[in-house]
Amino acid sequence: MMDLVKLCLDCGAHHAAQTETERLSFSETFLTLCEQNVCGRYGKNYTCPPHVGKISDLIRHIKAHKTAVMWQTIHVLEDSYDFEGMTQGKQLHYELTLKIAEQARAILGPELLVLGAGGCFLCERCAVQTQEPCRFPQRAISSLEAYGMNVSKVEEATGLKYINGANTVTYFSGMFF
Repeated sequence: MMDLVKLCLDCGAHHAAQTETERLSFSETFLTLCEQNVCGRYGKNYTCPPHVGKISDLIRHIKAHKTAVMWQTIHVLEDSYDFEGMTQGKQLHYELTLKIAEQARAILGPELLVLGAGGCFLCERCAVQTQEPCRFPQRAISSLEAYGMNVSKVEEATGLKYINGANTVTYFSGMFF
């Protein structure tokens, strides 16, 4: 099998690591964070709760995959309040995740589970808001947190740091097979 860590790095990830999925940390309590709608996407995106599915089922689904490859991007901010820099970093990370997903799915098949940071951003306005079907179901990417993953504990399973210094923001994605 192709070295998927190398694929992630070659595509532009800052760091990547492979681990057994069972070493990652999951909790159904992440749904309560989504329900607080801090990001403003709860109920407004097919890849976010409640539309993505029941969190206990999603955790079971992800745990059914033996292996995970996690990758991250690290973005320097002007200061800890640089929301524009955080948003730009998230967009760059999302574009990288799409690129990695496309290349990995070409190798492992279209059913490869790929999860990112913050859900899908393919459409300016998700079709769920107009009660239409998803426009890009094969490309849409849910978030790691929507599947119950505790991203702050990825370091314990992979060595990928969650905190990467003052005035930085780190985003994670992963593929599961």
